[in-house]
Amino acid sequence: MRRVAADAASFVREALAQHEAALMRYAKSITGDVERARDVVQETFVRLWQADREQLGEHVAPWLFTVCRNRALDVARKEGRMQPVGAAAVEVAAEAGDTPLAQTLRKEATSRVLAGVEGLPANQREVVRLKFQAGLSYKEISAVTGLTVSNVGYLLHHAIKALRDSVEGAA
Repeated sequence: MRRVAADAASFVREALAQHEAALMRYAKSITGDVERARDVVQETFVRLWQADREQLGEHVAPWLFTVCRNRALDVARKEGRMQPVGAAAVEVAAEAGDTPLAQTLRKEATSRVLAGVEGLPANQREVVRLKFQAGLSYKEISAVTGLTVSNVGYLLHHAIKALRDSVEGAA
């Protein structure tokens, strides 16, 4: 019995190390609040602890994002607080040796992209976050959102086109 608990603890620790940061960003993008996002992510990992690992197989990431999404949406609905993530919430890391001008230009470009993301329809915003913030595949995004893989591709294509147009238009 101890061996099973140790294996489960190891499994959850590994998933936590690999997915916690992305789940936090995703939950915060839905709830609009860091503390609520922490609660959602904590509950997600408690549910992972209780889940049947054999049923999850190689689909841990989509399962985690699905549970996180559903719980975050419940919290947001309950509290009526669906707030977008603003440019201030994203840190732009400066590369070593960048000039102040290069850093400023990168921050401005990031701000334009973030503003463009916030201007997207909700379904496009969600698939963009899952693809580029969480690094999920189309198939995994499909599993998280309940959309078809082709619909995920369609939404991403149009979101990227809209972002490109808005960034080029703002430049």
